[in-house]
Amino acid sequence: MSISEKISLEDEARVHLELANEWEELVSTVRSTVPGFENFLQPSPCSTLLQHLPESGPIVIINVHEDRCDAIALLAGLDESFHIPLLSFSQKKAVTYSNALTAHLQLKELRMRGVHADTDKEEDEDNGPTERTIRPSVNKKLRNNVIRNILESLWKEVVKPILDALGFPRLQSSSETTLPRIWWCPTGPMSFLPLHAAGIYGGEDSDTMLNYAVSSYTPSVNLLADRIKNNHPIHQDVSGLFLTSQPNAPGLPPIPGVTKEVTSIHNQAVEHGVRALNLAGSDVTVDTALQHMEEFSCIHLACHASQDQNEPLQSRFRFHSGSLDLSRIIRKNLKNADLAFLSACETSTGEEKLSEEVVHLAAGMLAAGYRRVVATMWAIADKHAPEVASDFYGYLLARRVKGDGSGFDGSDSAYALHHAIEQLRKRLDDSEQSLLTWIPYVHYGF
Repeated sequence: MSISEKISLEDEARVHLELANEWEELVSTVRSTVPGFENFLQPSPCSTLLQHLPESGPIVIINVHEDRCDAIALLAGLDESFHIPLLSFSQKKAVTYSNALTAHLQLKELRMRGVHADTDKEEDEDNGPTERTIRPSVNKKLRNNVIRNILESLWKEVVKPILDALGFPRLQSSSETTLPRIWWCPTGPMSFLPLHAAGIYGGEDSDTMLNYAVSSYTPSVNLLADRIKNNHPIHQDVSGLFLTSQPNAPGLPPIPGVTKEVTSIHNQAVEHGVRALNLAGSDVTVDTALQHMEEFSCIHLACHASQDQNEPLQSRFRFHSGSLDLSRIIRKNLKNADLAFLSACETSTGEEKLSEEVVHLAAGMLAAGYRRVVATMWAIADKHAPEVASDFYGYLLARRVKGDGSGFDGSDSAYALHHAIEQLRKRLDDSEQSLLTWIPYVHYGF
């Protein structure tokens, strides 16, 4: 190497060193002088997270690694996290269960929304068979207990050991019983497994998660802690419910059940004196929908939804007049956003390639400012969706009447969804098809 080349390399190295030192000085200045940025570009310390935890139940982070698997529970009032080793679980099992669930849903075409199929179809008295997913006929020989086996394995290897370690007693599950809460924060391949439905269904040893607590999910501990820290009453000027149904979005299968669903909810709300607005099809554009999201604290979107695997922020709700992208919602200043009910398929499935980030529409709505979100993990039946939604809002409205009746919010939304699912289960059995009907409903947030 010539002398000039050596000098050039030395100069370049010196510039890099100077830039590195400047970077460190700037970061140090930000952390020491800007309020709220003490941990700038660093993970939040555990002590900070422990200051704002839900009083009604623990947050459980499930870590999956090839060496071992563990759960970490964060509980209000404790200065340290609570460690729960998952000795019977492994990363290989997590991947196996996740892949099996994905394959089973793909087999039944439950990742997409549309109409009906073979003997699993639902009959409507007026319109015949309807379903919120388009599915080809499935060979009966391929039907097995995939879902039941996954739920039982999750119960024995993950969920029940966690409940036992935390001292959760089994209670008689009903809408009248005030069950404790539990927030699941899964990572990696666990992000696509229905922990809220884990259990043994049927037989003398039947036991499920539903008997112990009301489940919610959170994409991160920090997001939930932030919602708790900044929890404040909804301003009366925006307290209310905006609803829209999009039964015939261009280029997509019709979903006639959404009209009945939204109309019924709107009538319920009006009867209870709640400020509500219902716009269907072409009566609402993407721009006006965004405007109404600013004017109403709660929203109910009954429509098609799709997730963009390459650009998660381009995941969208499909309207008659176009697509409402997640990125546009996040850019809105939704200061009084409270509850979002996403009666649309694939709203919480996330993207398998980004499993560690769990980027999906439900988490996106939380990031946009909503405190709680009801979403679905896969396609939902057109026949049962209106029933679930009606029972859900019926519970919330009844609680409003029992309270001071001054406004409408989703503070009891987790219990409302639990109640609605229990009502649906009473109308079903514990068959594989019935499990696929109610399991997709999930609650996110506070």
